[in-house]
Amino acid sequence: MQLSLQNFSTLVESMAAAVQGAASQIIDLTVGSVLRAILESNAALALWMQWLIIQVLQTTRLATSTGSDCDSWGADFGFIRLPAVSASGTVTFSRFTPTQSSFVGVGSSVLTGDMTQSFFVIADPSNPSYSTSLNGFTVGPGVASIDVAVSAATPGTGGNVLADAISLLGSPLPGIDNVTNAAGFTGGLNAESDADFRLRFGNYLASLARATQEAISAAILNIQLGLSTLISENIDQSGNIQMGHFVVTVDDGTGHPPVSLLSQVQAAVEIVRPIGTSFAVQGPIVVLANVAMTLTVTSPLAMNSAIAAVQNSITSYIAGLGIGITLNYSKLMQLAYEASTSVINVTDVTLNGGTVDLTPPLFGVVHPGTISVN
Repeated sequence: MQLSLQNFSTLVESMAAAVQGAASQIIDLTVGSVLRAILESNAALALWMQWLIIQVLQTTRLATSTGSDCDSWGADFGFIRLPAVSASGTVTFSRFTPTQSSFVGVGSSVLTGDMTQSFFVIADPSNPSYSTSLNGFTVGPGVASIDVAVSAATPGTGGNVLADAISLLGSPLPGIDNVTNAAGFTGGLNAESDADFRLRFGNYLASLARATQEAISAAILNIQLGLSTLISENIDQSGNIQMGHFVVTVDDGTGHPPVSLLSQVQAAVEIVRPIGTSFAVQGPIVVLANVAMTLTVTSPLAMNSAIAAVQNSITSYIAGLGIGITLNYSKLMQLAYEASTSVINVTDVTLNGGTVDLTPPLFGVVHPGTISVN
């Protein structure tokens, strides 16, 4: 039912008309009269009651609920809002005199130059310098620098910093003099918005009791924010035909989803997969997009800010491409022009050294590589 809302003046006019219609003589309803004051006070009460009714209607429908009211709606169905995701990336610890061994422990902190964002070193068994027993990374004698994985201390988009933004040591690290990040960080996401929550809730209800691609996708996307997924039917992981088998390729934005995430996806798909089928879960094949271009700007003073804006725009766009999506060469110029009003011309644009679109292979995803803007 559509609620017919009325403002204060309309309420007073309606009351005055009703009173005058029921009276046998003209009623004094001028400003300052006793009866008008009574009608205006009643109108004020009616506005308050109207506001209460609106609040009730908003919180009794998911389509009009916000914040915690959305959460309580979903909670009745065991459906929760996806939390914020921390940005992650690689920093380089370096030193002036690499004569003795140094150590970077897991949990050591680094900060951006303006000290607004902090990051913590995380365990990385794939790094040859990492020691599980020592819970950290050893920088041996003669080694001047080491690359280490870090994660933002505060989840959200604030951790998506530009290249060279990290420059301060937040923890004492004997023998380590400098820290920097050669590439910008991606993957930081704010908590799920109300609009995305409502959309995902609808997909969740539509997928219940259905062993379909939509059901499998919904089960995967309910794990965490920022996931990209591709379901390939009737083939194996080598691309050969295998009827009744499907491959689930998942990317968390890094190109190298951890084993723990793949295990979660495996369990989620197992619940909704069709009976009589088999499946495999894997990370994507990463194809790096190396972009180079030259800018002409309105003023030399605007060059640095324009370069930073263009690099950030291109990096964010490529990082947001899903599995199997082509990076169009012409899109790079559009991104450059839209990134800054200071840009008046874009020339010498190359994508991986050429001028053609970059299409990922089967199970592949395009990720940002070196974004060189001059």
